Amino acid sequence: MTFSIVGYATSDTLPPEWGIAVASKFLAVGSAVPWARAGVGGIATQALANLSYGRDGLHLLARGRSASEVVDTLTGADEGRDDRQLGVVDSNGVAATYTGACCLDWAGGRTGDGYCCQGNILTGPDVVDTMATAFESASGNLAERLLAALRAGDDAGGDRRGRQSAALLVVREGGGYGGAIDRAVDLRVDDHDRPVDEIARLLDLQRLYFPRADELEWVEVDEGLAGELRTLLEERGYPTGSPEGNYDQSLRDALFAYVGTENLEERWVEEPRIEARVLAHLREAR
Repeated sequence: MTFSIVGYATSDTLPPEWGIAVASKFLAVGSAVPWARAGVGGIATQALANLSYGRDGLHLLARGRSASEVVDTLTGADEGRDDRQLGVVDSNGVAATYTGACCLDWAGGRTGDGYCCQGNILTGPDVVDTMATAFESASGNLAERLLAALRAGDDAGGDRRGRQSAALLVVREGGGYGGAIDRAVDLRVDDHDRPVDEIARLLDLQRLYFPRADELEWVEVDEGLAGELRTLLEERGYPTGSPEGNYDQSLRDALFAYVGTENLEERWVEEPRIEARVLAHLREAR
């Protein structure tokens, strides 16, 4: 009752990422289908889903099993395997997909370099084919490419019963808020008439509030910009002390208070610099 993509990506500036994008005519699909752990891999378990596939599959991946070995082990031990569907990408970015013989039409999957797509009760095979093409051709980071694939599958017909929920999960080492956990993106739309569009809207907010390190752009605060910041912050109700001068403690405190209030602290630095999106956000608030 679901279509999903599991993907992997590397870059020169960040640790490797694993992620899953999924949509379904099913309440809160993000609570069941996507499983991932940084340095280990990603899993989508669906159809008449066996949720232990997620937990046990990550355990097997962490022990060094390949994607195909994980699929074989999980399904081989499961008497309900004919009703299951599974997609796995391992720590090396190698993918495997499985569709049980009794999954409802249309059901099937496709693998490629660093990804697998799978779905059941779809409008046809073009759903997963279109998802694969979109993922391969999309630019941007992993979350953006997964979303492009999910949107393509949705536009191609998706779940033939309709729409209800969607989710996007991406993990990397230190990717979570404050760097303490690996969950870089964890967005869920549990019940909505256009869940994929809503996930796209939430991802735009994710980019603003929780940017990747390679997305940050710093602007030096010279005397002219310091004067503009004082004016903007005063207009927003953040006292900056002296109306003149460079980046001093009063201006720093006012800017820090604004950043905290607007939940932009992932774009904060102590030095006399301001992140470009924070500056744009402050200017747009006039």
